[in-house]
Amino acid sequence: MRPLRILDAASVLALQQEIQRSEESRYDHRLHGVLLVAQGLTCPEVARLLGDAPRSVEYWIHRYEQEGLAGLTEGERPGRPSRLNAKQIREINRVLRAKPSDAGMRVNLWDGKTLSAWIGKTYGIELGVRQCQRLFRQFDFRLRKPRPLLAGANPERQKAHKKNSAN
Repeated sequence: MRPLRILDAASVLALQQEIQRSEESRYDHRLHGVLLVAQGLTCPEVARLLGDAPRSVEYWIHRYEQEGLAGLTEGERPGRPSRLNAKQIREINRVLRAKPSDAGMRVNLWDGKTLSAWIGKTYGIELGVRQCQRLFRQFDFRLRKPRPLLAGANPERQKAHKKNSAN
C-alpha cells in the first residue's frame, strides 16, 4: 500500500486549528505527545511530528510527571480582567434594549461607536469599538440597519426591478 500524503498546506492548517478548537482534542493531542516521548522519541522529534514547539512538549512531559493525566487537562486561562463589573454589564444589557435616545445619545441605533461613547460618558471607562461589538454578541444582539427610502421613489417601479418579484 502506498503511503497517504496531504500536500495541501491549507488542509494541514485546518487540521491544526480543529485540534485547537476544543478542550478534548487539545487533551488528546497532549496525550499523544506524551505517549510518543514514552515510546522513545525526543521532545523536538515529537514537536516536529505534531506541529508544536519543542518547549510545549517539554511542558507537557513535566506536567505529566508532576500531576499525572490531570496535568494534561486544560488549565484555567482567564485572560485580561474585565474593566466592567457584573453590575455594569447588567446595566449595559438593560440600556441596549432601549433606544439610544433614551440613554441620552443623539443617534437612532446602537452600534460599537455609540456604545463606546455611552460607556465612557457613564462609567469613565474607555472601551474600544471592537470590544463593544463583542458585548453586542455576548447579549445576542445583531446589527440591523434600516434600509434607506428614497424620497421620490415609485414603489411599483421598484418592485419591477427586483430579482425576486413575481411579474
